[in-house]
Amino acid sequence: MGNDIDVHLGKRLRRRRRLLGLTQQQLAGACGVRFQQIQKYECGANRISAARLWQLSEALEVPVGYFYDGLSELAQREPANESDGGGEMFARKETLDLIRAYYQLGERPRRRLLDLAKSLNGEHEAV
Repeated sequence: MGNDIDVHLGKRLRRRRRLLGLTQQQLAGACGVRFQQIQKYECGANRISAARLWQLSEALEVPVGYFYDGLSELAQREPANESDGGGEMFARKETLDLIRAYYQLGERPRRRLLDLAKSLNGEHEAV
């Protein structure tokens, strides 16, 4: 389970960094490490110390607990369910680009876009 935790923390780190539109180099500069270290954290190859986790949470503007969100579900999963990829959807660049674009819209266009997406999903299910 130890390595699973490292991988989970790395995925959360990558997700938040991408959501903020930061490069590994920019995040590394904010924490005083090289970008290669951020790469190793993100893939779970290197463990993140408590002090470094604190620095990362400050740089990414999230509480330290953010990195542990969803960890209890990971521990409870059965091995057969690990390949479902549900959380991976939010790590995709396309998803993050869509989220950024959505929140750059005003309230009314956002509502209209959401209604459109829901209607398209309904049409897809009816086919």
